[in-house]
Amino acid sequence: MTPGSLFRAVAKRLAGAVAVLLGAATVAFTALQLIPGDPVTVMLGPGTAATPEIKAQIREQYGLDQPVALQYLHYLGNLLRGDLGESYQLQRPVAGLIGDQLWPTVQLALAALALAVVLAVTAAVATAGRRPALRAVASLLELLTVSSPPYWIGILLLTAFSFQLRIFPVAGDQDLSALVLPAVTLALPLTGVLAQVLREGLEAALGQPFAVTARSRGLSVTAVRLKHALRHAAVPLVTLVGWLTGSLLGGAVLVETVFARPGIGALTLQGTTNKDMPLVIGVVLLSAFVFVLLSTLVDLLYTVIDPRLRTG
Repeated sequence: MTPGSLFRAVAKRLAGAVAVLLGAATVAFTALQLIPGDPVTVMLGPGTAATPEIKAQIREQYGLDQPVALQYLHYLGNLLRGDLGESYQLQRPVAGLIGDQLWPTVQLALAALALAVVLAVTAAVATAGRRPALRAVASLLELLTVSSPPYWIGILLLTAFSFQLRIFPVAGDQDLSALVLPAVTLALPLTGVLAQVLREGLEAALGQPFAVTARSRGLSVTAVRLKHALRHAAVPLVTLVGWLTGSLLGGAVLVETVFARPGIGALTLQGTTNKDMPLVIGVVLLSAFVFVLLSTLVDLLYTVIDPRLRTG
């Protein structure tokens, strides 16, 4: 790849990232404008005795008395300066609020993703090209996990392992044991999708000439699967992992609520309920940034998995 083509590729990636972030901010701003209710009333709380003059002062302080178009342009200007604004309800900078709650969600997402990948690879390698009955059982279990809502899985796990067996804590994030059930809850639906995609890729790879040649040279079935077929089947898996990882923040909202865990999910729910526009848009921009970052990492992983793409 020449320096010129590399520069164009980087510039194209940066332009795409800016477009995604701008689009995310615009969609979130528009959606929150359509939600019924007065942000000032929400800030003051129910049953407030504030006079119309006080409400007018608050609207002026936050720029809510301006036309929507001017509010939008003002917010974009703040974003360009790296200012996410101040939470209406919590009266704190949005960047600080997100920073305080980011690590519990990252910890949950990474644990769930690692568990899902390990379970999916194990299930796919163990069942791809095996007896039809074994494959049918695996497919049925995967279908059940994919079609089950995360909150329902979480309630079942809580009932079995917290209320009945008392192995894991019911709520909170005191130690690693409190992370197990939320991570399993978030990982099981991902495992079903990843295992199905990887199994199809493995079965297609095992039918290729390179697999037959490897077997003819004396390699065992397991060695062919792990050293050759798995690498060829990993490209669609990496694509899917990147896409699903970006959606983990959405799943974390439900999981953190069920298990009463701190994190971005609980913060998003609070901001949406209170119509806290700066807070919600800040979380949306974080999600968009994670999506852009993961897309870039996925592109880099392609070249690691398949060296032929390095010259493309």
